[in-house]
Amino acid sequence: MRLLADLHSHTVASGHAYSTVTENARAAADKGLELIAITDHGPNVPQGAHPWYFWNSKAVPQFVCGVRVLKGCEADVADTDNGIDLPDVVLEVLDFVAVGFHPMCGFDKRDRDRNTEAMLRVLANPLVDMITHPGNEEEFPLHLDRVVDAAVRAGVILEINDHSFDPSSVRSRSRAREIEFAQAAFDVGCAIAVNSDAHYHDLIGGLDRALEVVEQIGITEDRIVNRSAASVLEHLLARRPRPRLDVGGAEG
Repeated sequence: MRLLADLHSHTVASGHAYSTVTENARAAADKGLELIAITDHGPNVPQGAHPWYFWNSKAVPQFVCGVRVLKGCEADVADTDNGIDLPDVVLEVLDFVAVGFHPMCGFDKRDRDRNTEAMLRVLANPLVDMITHPGNEEEFPLHLDRVVDAAVRAGVILEINDHSFDPSSVRSRSRAREIEFAQAAFDVGCAIAVNSDAHYHDLIGGLDRALEVVEQIGITEDRIVNRSAASVLEHLLARRPRPRLDVGGAEG
């Protein structure tokens, strides 16, 4: 299976990643990808990007090195009015909104009930497109059935994250639970994306470990949102308007 889009990548703006938008796009082009999403961390993550960074992401070209670039975020689950560390006024102008749990952001007590209620609130927000690494049992346990059911009802993507299966990642300790989430998402007809979570440009499009899980479960290509740029845009535009999708600076 060859996927031509990567919906989870970070730049130096995340505070703990090491490449630029252009470096990410160039790496994607070199690997034959058609589309990437830039999903930098929001302000609750230590050294994460300020809301103004996301607001001004319209400055990034639609295409860089011939690759379609979605200006997005990986916002954090938070104890805020909308349950997310970026306000809706910012989320609604982004091309792509991913949300996940991260350490040192207020949910480190491994409280399954609290985590689940917070995630259900996120899933109820119509501006949210994808939940990142939902099976991170080691750090942020969730009630699987409730989250998967809410995701399929909301039309929100559940991610199979390649880095979650990297032995160097803390999340690899939750490998079995990540697979359970992927299996459940497939079984109930939830939208699925397979992403790199690259924090360095050479890792863009690196999906081998996650694709092994896809093959193990038997997930077919037609069930994966990021199989091409066209399939990504079709999915996103069917959910809500993207007011800045065709806005951007000159090609880089």
